[in-house]
Amino acid sequence: MAHVVILMGSKSDEEKVSPCVDVLKSLGIDYVFTVSSAHRTPERTEALVRDEEAKGARVFICAAGMAAHLAGAVAARTSRPVIGIPVSGGSLAGMDALFSTVQMPPGFPVATVALDKAGARNAAWLAAQILAVADPALHGKIEAARAKMRADVEKAGEEISKKYA
Repeated sequence: MAHVVILMGSKSDEEKVSPCVDVLKSLGIDYVFTVSSAHRTPERTEALVRDEEAKGARVFICAAGMAAHLAGAVAARTSRPVIGIPVSGGSLAGMDALFSTVQMPPGFPVATVALDKAGARNAAWLAAQILAVADPALHGKIEAARAKMRADVEKAGEEISKKYA
């Protein structure tokens, strides 16, 4: 059973979206990662949402650039949480994707994260936090990962302080 479904609008987005997979793997979260376009393959998108939800998907992560309607198209077809990753590209440096992803009508929200790789990582972290509400073991993994992040920053701070003392 996949707990998280990651959809990207184009294979060309893979490099920017794949860090999402790294975070999910590190936390032991099952996922499906595929391509589907809100515009070019709307029937595929609808079928994927329906089929994956029936298989137990709990969170959808959608990455798209330019018009970036994928997250909204998915939010229109499920009441499960949808997280949008705006992907940069084209002449507007991702601003078009950001606005398209974040501007949703009431009742069909899309939680929108940062663009590209940073957004992909945070989309996975947010999905994990959503799942952890009902999963104490996952909550513990998230807490442990955050503790390691804090320790890494403290270690780096000490190293820099010594280097420039």
